[in-house]
Amino acid sequence: MFEGTNRLLQESQAVWRQQHEQSQSEWRQQREESRRQREETERFLQELADRRAADRAETERLFREERALTERSFRELNEQQKETDRKIKEVSVQIGNLGGRWGEFVEGLIAPACIALFTERGLQVDEVYTRAKKTVAGKRMEIDILVANTVDAVLVEVKSQLQVENVRTHLERIAQFKTFFTRYANCRVYGAVAGIVVESEADQYAINQGLFVIEQSGETVRLANDAHFRARVW
Repeated sequence: MFEGTNRLLQESQAVWRQQHEQSQSEWRQQREESRRQREETERFLQELADRRAADRAETERLFREERALTERSFRELNEQQKETDRKIKEVSVQIGNLGGRWGEFVEGLIAPACIALFTERGLQVDEVYTRAKKTVAGKRMEIDILVANTVDAVLVEVKSQLQVENVRTHLERIAQFKTFFTRYANCRVYGAVAGIVVESEADQYAINQGLFVIEQSGETVRLANDAHFRARVW
């Protein structure tokens, strides 16, 4: 009887040990699986954090490059604008100088012929002044060509391209001439306009206003007014 009991007890202990060992094995496996899953999760999270950090760093790099490119583009555009402004200024100066030289050329062509042109029309003139200037009470007047003597004076306005507005301005100048140039107060004053190119209606308007019109004729100049023209006297 005792032998049977001992045998059963031993068998029970063996079963218990087997079950215990199996439980321990399963527990170790579960713990290992949990550790593995935890490490996998941590690895995944770390990789995710690394990717985000890398993406953020790349985004910041691209932003810096874009900003640097934009700033460089603005600097280059600013330099180009400065260069354009400089060239425009240079061209403006060149055009201004060219205009001045052209005016001198036109006056040099017309001035030598003035005495002959006007004496043929009966005016008593024998002196020619270019760029005659006078300032009175802070106001300034300049006559391109002044052809005069003690009896008659002719005020010639010279333009490379004569327009109607130039004629109107010259008429105003003639009306004020004796106020500025008082030495000619007792002279008969006449007006004339000259142009290498005369715009449509400008010459006829000047003639209708009683002005002489000087025009180019080959390598010299002549009066466009016909023989019946009666000049206006101021």
